Amino acid sequence: MAAPLLLRGLPLFRLRLHHHQYRAAAGFFSTPRRPWCTSAEPSRADDSLSSTDKSTPAWSAGDPPKYPRWDDPDYRKWKDKEVEILKDIVPITLLTKEILHSNRYLDGERLTVEDEKAVVEKLLAYHPHSDDKIGCGLDSIMVDRHPQFKRSRCLFVVRTDGGWIDFSYQKCLRAYIRDKYPSHAERFIKEHFKRGSG
Repeated sequence: MAAPLLLRGLPLFRLRLHHHQYRAAAGFFSTPRRPWCTSAEPSRADDSLSSTDKSTPAWSAGDPPKYPRWDDPDYRKWKDKEVEILKDIVPITLLTKEILHSNRYLDGERLTVEDEKAVVEKLLAYHPHSDDKIGCGLDSIMVDRHPQFKRSRCLFVVRTDGGWIDFSYQKCLRAYIRDKYPSHAERFIKEHFKRGSG
């Protein structure tokens, strides 16, 4: 049903695109555009266009672009590094989210040997306070409800003396990224980690 409707709109879209290309070639940048619907209120952009001097174009070739440029080597370098970091951390992130948010483990249940090994080696080892978390020794890793935020589940270190303490897998990931990718870490963390997560 949606496909025939979209196909009916293609000739109108082509006509509109051709019209805009013609106007651009003719140099009519400063003329205000009509709204798509005649009953629509003009937007603020339309108001500002109509109030500008008709002799000045709306933009010029000298204006800096307001979007990242793929031909900018620094931007391309950043995007390549971003992909590399994502490839590195996505497997452990997905495993951790599955452990925490699926019904694979009940509250208070210990992780399997394979999952525990992955969590300890790829997360807990990088926690900024891993020595304090492990304390007298690591007995196991378990999943349970957070002591303060009862709706949240988190990972806990179970110590050899029977005590247990929670740890944030996101703190571990951020520390890992800062250690392995120091020149790109802060930008990556700012763009990919939610605020307030540490």
